[in-house]
This record gives sequence, C-alpha cells and structure tokens, in this order.
Amino acid sequence: MVKVVQGVSLTIAASASLIASTAVAQPSNKLTVVVDGITRPRGQVCFRLYDKDKGFPQSAAGVIQSGCTNAQGTSVIAEFHALQPGTYAVTVFHDENNDQKLNTNFLGIPREGFGISNNPPVKIGAPKFNNASFSVEGNTTITVNMRYF
Repeated sequence: MVKVVQGVSLTIAASASLIASTAVAQPSNKLTVVVDGITRPRGQVCFRLYDKDKGFPQSAAGVIQSGCTNAQGTSVIAEFHALQPGTYAVTVFHDENNDQKLNTNFLGIPREGFGISNNPPVKIGAPKFNNASFSVEGNTTITVNMRYF
C-alpha cells in the first residue's frame, strides 16, 4: 500500500501482487520517500517502487508499488507500506500535465522534473538499478531531489 502524505493522507490501493504476498505474511517495514525541489506547484508527482532491475527506471514493468499525489509546494512525502526486507529503488516524476508519463523531447531528455533514489548523477542515459538501490531492513526514510532540464 502506498500512502501519499500531503497535509491530508491519501491511501492508494495496492497492486494485486502485493495483496497476494500479504496474505501469507504481513511484513511491517515502511519506506518514507521525501521529494524536495519541486519547482512548479501544478500537476502531480508520481512514484514508482522497484525491487529489481526489470523495467527500471522508465517502464512500469517490474513496479511493485506506485502512486501519484497533487504537486503542492516544493516538497511531497510518500510512504510505501508492508515491504519485505530487501533492496529497492524509487523513481519520481513531476507529471505537470497529468498525462501519467514523463514527457521527453525528441532526444529523450525529460521535459518534466524527475528524481531517482540515491540521487545518482545523470549523464548519458538513465542510471542503473544498482546505482539507485538501497536496503530496507526496517522503517527507512530517503530523500529524492527533483531535477529539471
């Protein structure tokens, strides 16, 4: 389950795979993602949580939890609940036009803000999962800085 915190909490339904996995054992690890550096308070900020490199960072393939919240102010917080201990990576994008995707120009350079866990340098091409991954062994908080080109 993803809870997006922004003044008032908003709970977003969990994916079917998460529901199936929680029927066996209910892990209690929580990941809190603080997103800083939102430059324009319009549209929404969307989050994707991955537990492996499949689909990371651009595809929804391999996403285990996701959600969006309105972009208000310069910072938003999302909470990912019921996580098993393990290695994860997060992508965030500022969906300014509410079309549910990160818009890019003809060269593939993002036209909207984005962020990746561990805030790895972005040069040519997207960072790899191992550059963005981190461990969750209990309640964990990370900060992701938005980038705009």
